[in-house]
Amino acid sequence: MFPPQVLRDSSKEEPQLLPNEIVQDMAKDVTYICPFIGPLRGTLTVTNYRLFFNCIDRDPAFVLDLPLGVVSRVEKIGGASSRGDVSYGLVCKDMRNLRFAHKQMDDTLRKSIFEVLMKFAFPVSNGLQIFSFEYGQVFPENGWKVYDALTEYKRQGIPNESWRITKVNDHYELCDTYPSTLVVPVNIPDEELKRVAAFRAKGRIPVLSWIHPESQATVTRCSQPMVGVNGKRSKEDEKYLQAIMDANAQSHKLFIFDARPSVNAAANKMKGGGYESEDAYQNAELVYLELKTFKKTFTHFKK
Repeated sequence: MFPPQVLRDSSKEEPQLLPNEIVQDMAKDVTYICPFIGPLRGTLTVTNYRLFFNCIDRDPAFVLDLPLGVVSRVEKIGGASSRGDVSYGLVCKDMRNLRFAHKQMDDTLRKSIFEVLMKFAFPVSNGLQIFSFEYGQVFPENGWKVYDALTEYKRQGIPNESWRITKVNDHYELCDTYPSTLVVPVNIPDEELKRVAAFRAKGRIPVLSWIHPESQATVTRCSQPMVGVNGKRSKEDEKYLQAIMDANAQSHKLFIFDARPSVNAAANKMKGGGYESEDAYQNAELVYLELKTFKKTFTHFKK
Protein backbone atom coordinates (compact mmCIF):
# COMPACT_ATOMS: atom_id res chain seq x y z
CA MET A 1 0.00 0.00 0.00
CA PHE A 2 1.30 3.44 -0.89
CA PRO A 3 0.79 6.60 1.21
CA PRO A 4 -1.43 9.34 -0.24
CA GLN A 5 -0.11 12.39 -2.01
CA VAL A 6 -0.34 15.53 0.10
CA LEU A 7 0.19 18.95 -1.46
CA ARG A 8 0.68 21.82 0.98
CA ASP A 9 -0.07 24.57 -1.53
CA SER A 10 -3.25 23.05 -2.99
CA SER A 11 -6.34 25.17 -2.35
CA LYS A 12 -8.31 24.57 -5.56
CA GLU A 13 -11.09 22.03 -5.84
CA GLU A 14 -10.32 21.25 -9.49
CA PRO A 15 -7.03 19.93 -10.91
CA GLN A 16 -4.81 21.95 -13.18
CA LEU A 17 -5.85 20.49 -16.53
CA LEU A 18 -3.51 19.30 -19.25
CA PRO A 19 -4.07 20.27 -22.89
CA ASN A 20 -7.26 18.57 -24.16
CA GLU A 21 -8.09 17.28 -20.68
CA ILE A 22 -11.80 17.84 -20.01
CA VAL A 23 -13.76 17.56 -16.75
CA GLN A 24 -16.40 14.85 -17.21
CA ASP A 25 -18.08 14.89 -13.80
CA MET A 26 -17.71 16.38 -10.33
CA ALA A 27 -19.21 15.52 -6.95
CA LYS A 28 -18.96 17.45 -3.70
CA ASP A 29 -19.24 16.11 -0.17
CA VAL A 30 -17.63 12.79 -1.14
CA THR A 31 -15.81 10.68 1.46
CA TYR A 32 -12.48 9.08 0.59
CA ILE A 33 -11.81 6.25 3.03
CA CYS A 34 -8.06 6.66 3.45
CA PRO A 35 -6.31 3.59 4.94
CA PHE A 36 -3.71 5.82 6.60
CA ILE A 37 -5.53 8.77 8.17
CA GLY A 38 -9.17 7.70 8.06
CA PRO A 39 -12.22 9.14 6.26
CA LEU A 40 -11.75 12.46 4.45
CA ARG A 41 -14.57 14.51 2.99
CA GLY A 42 -13.96 16.60 -0.10
CA THR A 43 -14.60 17.12 -3.80
CA LEU A 44 -14.17 14.38 -6.40
CA THR A 45 -13.46 15.34 -10.01
CA VAL A 46 -13.19 12.91 -12.93
CA THR A 47 -11.67 13.99 -16.25
CA ASN A 48 -10.91 12.04 -19.39
CA TYR A 49 -7.43 11.48 -17.91
CA ARG A 50 -7.57 11.34 -14.11
CA LEU A 51 -9.48 11.07 -10.86
CA PHE A 52 -8.83 14.05 -8.58
CA PHE A 53 -9.93 14.15 -4.94
CA ASN A 54 -9.28 17.26 -2.87
CA CYS A 55 -9.95 17.83 0.83
CA ILE A 56 -9.14 21.46 1.67
CA ASP A 57 -10.53 21.29 5.22
CA ARG A 58 -7.21 19.86 6.39
CA ASP A 59 -3.97 21.71 6.94
CA PRO A 60 -2.11 20.90 4.81
CA ALA A 61 -4.72 20.20 2.15
CA PHE A 62 -5.04 16.57 1.07
CA VAL A 63 -4.95 15.71 -2.65
CA LEU A 64 -5.31 12.37 -4.39
CA ASP A 65 -4.35 12.66 -8.07
CA LEU A 66 -4.78 9.34 -9.90
CA PRO A 67 -4.30 8.78 -13.66
CA LEU A 68 -7.16 6.57 -14.82
CA GLY A 69 -4.72 4.38 -16.73
CA VAL A 70 -3.59 2.86 -13.43
CA VAL A 71 -7.12 1.59 -12.66
CA SER A 72 -7.58 -2.15 -13.12
CA ARG A 73 -11.18 -2.50 -11.96
CA VAL A 74 -14.07 -0.31 -10.76
CA GLU A 75 -16.59 -1.99 -8.50
CA LYS A 76 -19.67 -1.09 -6.51
CA ILE A 77 -19.41 -2.06 -2.85
CA GLY A 78 -22.64 -3.35 -1.34
CA GLY A 79 -25.68 -1.27 -0.47
CA ALA A 80 -26.12 1.56 1.99
CA SER A 81 -24.11 1.45 5.22
CA SER A 82 -25.49 2.16 8.71
CA ARG A 83 -24.45 5.79 8.18
CA GLY A 84 -26.46 6.03 4.98
CA ASP A 85 -23.41 5.95 2.70
CA VAL A 86 -23.12 4.04 -0.57
CA SER A 87 -19.64 3.05 -1.71
CA TYR A 88 -17.57 2.08 -4.74
CA GLY A 89 -13.94 1.08 -5.05
CA LEU A 90 -11.06 1.29 -7.49
CA VAL A 91 -8.63 -1.61 -7.69
CA CYS A 92 -5.36 -0.26 -9.10
CA LYS A 93 -2.49 -1.88 -10.98
CA ASP A 94 -0.01 -0.55 -8.40
CA MET A 95 -1.67 -2.56 -5.59
CA ARG A 96 -3.74 0.33 -4.24
CA ASN A 97 -7.41 -0.17 -3.37
CA LEU A 98 -9.23 3.17 -3.20
CA ARG A 99 -12.70 3.47 -1.72
CA PHE A 100 -15.15 6.37 -1.96
CA ALA A 101 -18.58 6.91 -0.41
CA HIS A 102 -21.53 9.23 -1.12
CA LYS A 103 -24.58 9.89 0.99
CA GLN A 104 -27.48 7.64 0.02
CA MET A 105 -29.50 10.61 -1.22
CA ASP A 106 -26.76 11.16 -3.79
CA ASP A 107 -27.05 7.66 -5.28
CA THR A 108 -27.88 9.08 -8.71
CA LEU A 109 -24.70 11.14 -8.55
CA ARG A 110 -22.77 8.06 -7.50
CA LYS A 111 -24.07 6.20 -10.56
CA SER A 112 -22.99 9.10 -12.76
CA ILE A 113 -19.46 9.10 -11.31
CA PHE A 114 -19.33 5.30 -11.57
CA GLU A 115 -20.34 5.33 -15.24
CA VAL A 116 -17.82 8.06 -16.09
CA LEU A 117 -15.05 6.12 -14.36
CA MET A 118 -15.97 2.95 -16.25
CA LYS A 119 -15.95 4.86 -19.52
CA PHE A 120 -12.67 6.74 -19.23
CA ALA A 121 -10.66 4.22 -17.19
CA PHE A 122 -11.21 1.75 -20.05
CA PRO A 123 -11.41 3.97 -23.14
CA VAL A 124 -10.64 1.33 -25.77
CA SER A 125 -13.49 -0.87 -24.51
CA ASN A 126 -15.81 2.11 -24.92
CA GLY A 127 -14.73 3.09 -28.41
CA LEU A 128 -12.56 6.00 -27.24
CA GLN A 129 -8.94 6.91 -27.82
CA ILE A 130 -6.37 6.58 -25.05
CA PHE A 131 -5.77 10.02 -23.56
CA SER A 132 -2.17 10.19 -24.77
CA PHE A 133 -3.52 10.50 -28.32
CA GLU A 134 -5.94 13.22 -27.24
CA TYR A 135 -3.14 15.03 -25.43
CA GLY A 136 -1.02 15.19 -28.58
CA GLN A 137 2.05 16.71 -26.95
CA VAL A 138 4.86 17.47 -29.38
CA PHE A 139 8.34 16.67 -28.09
CA PRO A 140 11.56 18.25 -29.41
CA GLU A 141 13.09 14.85 -30.16
CA ASN A 142 11.99 11.44 -31.38
CA GLY A 143 11.12 9.41 -28.28
CA TRP A 144 12.00 6.15 -30.02
CA LYS A 145 15.60 7.36 -30.25
CA VAL A 146 16.04 8.70 -26.71
CA TYR A 147 17.56 5.37 -25.67
CA ASP A 148 20.25 3.93 -27.90
CA ALA A 149 21.57 0.54 -26.80
CA LEU A 150 25.00 0.93 -28.39
CA THR A 151 25.52 4.33 -26.76
CA GLU A 152 24.51 2.93 -23.38
CA TYR A 153 26.82 -0.07 -23.69
CA LYS A 154 29.66 2.24 -24.70
CA ARG A 155 29.03 4.26 -21.54
CA GLN A 156 29.50 1.04 -19.55
CA GLY A 157 32.77 0.26 -21.32
CA ILE A 158 31.40 -2.44 -23.62
CA PRO A 159 32.66 -4.07 -25.76
CA ASN A 160 35.80 -5.01 -23.84
CA GLU A 161 38.15 -7.98 -23.63
CA SER A 162 35.51 -10.12 -21.88
CA TRP A 163 32.17 -9.04 -23.37
CA ARG A 164 30.97 -8.42 -26.90
CA ILE A 165 27.86 -6.99 -28.54
CA THR A 166 25.86 -9.34 -30.73
CA LYS A 167 23.06 -8.76 -33.23
CA VAL A 168 22.03 -12.42 -33.28
CA ASN A 169 18.57 -11.32 -32.08
CA ASP A 170 18.30 -8.46 -34.57
CA HIS A 171 15.02 -9.81 -35.99
CA TYR A 172 13.87 -11.24 -32.63
CA GLU A 173 14.24 -14.78 -33.94
CA LEU A 174 16.44 -15.98 -31.08
CA CYS A 175 14.12 -14.60 -28.37
CA ASP A 176 11.09 -12.45 -29.10
CA THR A 177 11.00 -11.05 -25.54
CA TYR A 178 14.61 -9.80 -25.53
CA PRO A 179 16.03 -6.62 -27.12
CA SER A 180 17.60 -6.85 -30.56
CA THR A 181 21.04 -5.91 -29.20
CA LEU A 182 22.56 -8.21 -26.57
CA VAL A 183 25.87 -8.44 -24.69
CA VAL A 184 27.40 -11.91 -24.26
CA PRO A 185 30.80 -13.43 -23.36
CA VAL A 186 33.37 -12.63 -26.04
CA ASN A 187 34.41 -16.25 -26.65
CA ILE A 188 30.90 -17.58 -27.39
CA PRO A 189 30.02 -17.39 -31.12
CA ASP A 190 26.49 -16.71 -32.35
CA GLU A 191 25.96 -20.30 -33.48
CA GLU A 192 26.52 -21.52 -29.92
CA LEU A 193 24.13 -18.85 -28.62
CA LYS A 194 21.40 -20.45 -30.72
CA ARG A 195 22.05 -23.84 -29.13
CA VAL A 196 22.00 -22.27 -25.65
CA ALA A 197 18.68 -20.60 -26.51
CA ALA A 198 17.21 -23.99 -27.42
CA PHE A 199 17.95 -25.15 -23.85
CA ARG A 200 16.48 -22.08 -22.11
CA ALA A 201 12.75 -21.41 -21.63
CA LYS A 202 11.45 -19.09 -24.38
CA GLY A 203 15.00 -18.73 -25.68
CA ARG A 204 16.00 -16.39 -22.86
CA ILE A 205 19.74 -17.01 -22.72
CA PRO A 206 21.88 -15.42 -19.97
CA VAL A 207 22.70 -11.88 -21.15
CA LEU A 208 24.48 -9.00 -19.47
CA SER A 209 22.25 -6.63 -17.49
CA TRP A 210 24.82 -4.72 -15.39
CA ILE A 211 28.59 -4.49 -15.02
CA HIS A 212 30.60 -2.84 -12.24
CA PRO A 213 32.84 -0.10 -13.66
CA GLU A 214 35.87 -1.14 -11.59
CA SER A 215 35.68 -4.78 -10.50
CA GLN A 216 33.87 -5.87 -13.70
CA ALA A 217 31.50 -7.96 -11.58
CA THR A 218 28.33 -8.59 -13.56
CA VAL A 219 24.65 -9.37 -13.26
CA THR A 220 23.17 -11.48 -16.05
CA ARG A 221 19.56 -12.51 -16.51
CA CYS A 222 17.98 -15.58 -18.06
CA SER A 223 15.11 -18.04 -17.85
CA GLN A 224 15.10 -21.54 -16.40
CA PRO A 225 16.94 -24.36 -18.18
CA MET A 226 14.77 -26.99 -19.88
CA VAL A 227 16.05 -29.85 -17.75
CA GLY A 228 12.84 -31.85 -17.37
CA VAL A 229 12.27 -34.97 -15.27
CA ASN A 230 15.06 -36.84 -17.05
CA GLY A 231 17.68 -34.28 -16.05
CA LYS A 232 18.73 -33.25 -19.56
CA ARG A 233 22.01 -31.39 -19.94
CA SER A 234 23.47 -29.03 -22.52
CA LYS A 235 27.23 -28.82 -22.93
CA GLU A 236 26.79 -25.47 -24.72
CA ASP A 237 24.81 -24.06 -21.80
CA GLU A 238 27.34 -25.33 -19.26
CA LYS A 239 30.19 -23.84 -21.31
CA TYR A 240 28.28 -20.56 -21.57
CA LEU A 241 27.86 -20.18 -17.80
CA GLN A 242 31.53 -21.01 -17.29
CA ALA A 243 32.37 -18.25 -19.80
CA ILE A 244 30.31 -15.78 -17.75
CA MET A 245 32.31 -16.66 -14.64
CA ASP A 246 35.60 -16.44 -16.56
CA ALA A 247 34.63 -12.95 -17.74
CA ASN A 248 35.16 -11.79 -14.16
CA ALA A 249 38.76 -12.66 -13.33
CA GLN A 250 38.22 -11.87 -9.64
CA SER A 251 35.54 -14.53 -9.22
CA HIS A 252 35.90 -18.26 -8.76
CA LYS A 253 32.22 -19.03 -8.28
CA LEU A 254 29.03 -18.17 -10.14
CA PHE A 255 26.02 -17.46 -7.94
CA ILE A 256 22.69 -18.30 -9.55
CA PHE A 257 19.79 -16.61 -7.78
CA ASP A 258 16.49 -18.33 -8.54
CA ALA A 259 13.58 -16.09 -7.50
CA ARG A 260 11.17 -19.03 -7.19
CA PRO A 261 10.50 -21.12 -4.10
CA SER A 262 12.59 -24.30 -4.32
CA VAL A 263 9.40 -26.40 -4.32
CA ASN A 264 8.12 -24.58 -7.41
CA ALA A 265 11.45 -24.98 -9.21
CA ALA A 266 11.38 -28.73 -8.59
CA ALA A 267 7.74 -28.96 -9.69
CA ASN A 268 8.59 -27.21 -12.96
CA LYS A 269 10.62 -30.26 -13.95
CA MET A 270 7.31 -31.99 -14.61
CA LYS A 271 6.59 -29.29 -17.22
CA GLY A 272 9.98 -29.63 -18.89
CA GLY A 273 11.68 -26.84 -16.94
CA GLY A 274 13.79 -27.03 -13.82
CA TYR A 275 16.96 -25.54 -12.42
CA GLU A 276 20.75 -25.61 -12.76
CA SER A 277 22.15 -28.69 -11.05
CA GLU A 278 25.38 -28.03 -9.19
CA ASP A 279 26.63 -31.37 -10.51
CA ALA A 280 26.34 -30.12 -14.09
CA TYR A 281 27.53 -26.58 -13.38
CA GLN A 282 30.70 -27.26 -11.40
CA ASN A 283 31.58 -23.72 -10.33
CA ALA A 284 28.05 -22.51 -9.65
CA GLU A 285 26.06 -22.18 -6.45
CA LEU A 286 22.26 -22.14 -6.68
CA VAL A 287 20.45 -19.88 -4.20
CA TYR A 288 16.64 -19.80 -3.97
CA LEU A 289 15.12 -16.44 -3.06
CA GLU A 290 11.83 -18.16 -2.12
CA LEU A 291 9.65 -15.35 -3.50
CA LYS A 292 5.96 -16.19 -3.46
CA THR A 293 3.87 -16.16 -6.60
CA PHE A 294 2.32 -12.89 -7.72
CA LYS A 295 -1.13 -14.11 -6.70
CA LYS A 296 -0.02 -14.76 -3.12
CA THR A 297 1.89 -11.47 -2.97
CA PHE A 298 -1.14 -9.56 -4.21
CA THR A 299 -3.34 -11.27 -1.60
CA HIS A 300 -0.99 -10.10 1.17
CA PHE A 301 -1.06 -6.54 -0.17
CA LYS A 302 -4.86 -6.54 -0.13
CA LYS A 303 -4.83 -7.53 3.54
